[in-house]
Amino acid sequence: MAASQIVPHVTAVPQSIPTGNRLRAAIYARVSTANNGQNPEVQLRELREYVERRGWKLAGEYTDVGISGAKEKRPELDHLLAEARRRHFDAVIVWKFDRFARSVSHLLRALETFQALGIEFVSLTEGVDTSTPAGKMVFTVLGAVAELERSLIAERVKAGAAKRACQR
Repeated sequence: MAASQIVPHVTAVPQSIPTGNRLRAAIYARVSTANNGQNPEVQLRELREYVERRGWKLAGEYTDVGISGAKEKRPELDHLLAEARRRHFDAVIVWKFDRFARSVSHLLRALETFQALGIEFVSLTEGVDTSTPAGKMVFTVLGAVAELERSLIAERVKAGAAKRACQR
């Protein structure tokens, strides 16, 4: 896959909302276990405060509790992505990348979806905001990392197949 297919042209992102309207923000939080003292409220409180400081309108909260980030299906994350496709909000704010995505490639696919929909993405603790030039640069770097990850996996698969062929 060519790099231009992996990282869309970031300057083509439409404005999320016209000037003068409040941006509608969705927040997503996840904790792996509810019984080991993990509480999503710690994340949610900070995310709500961020939305308020930015003067945005809280359009929804999505919280997965007791679900590993490695799981393919997470009910509230799936719900958030469906609502994103319906344009129920203009931005998604998460506590940290690893609370949201299970891998760099998963994160990149979600960011590409948000970008295509004109939805901004903020990772609060990492200080990434795709509505800023620095945030767009981070998105581009993530795309390059994801491409490298795919290439390394492909090389390993080829090397494994070659090794098995030699052992026959």
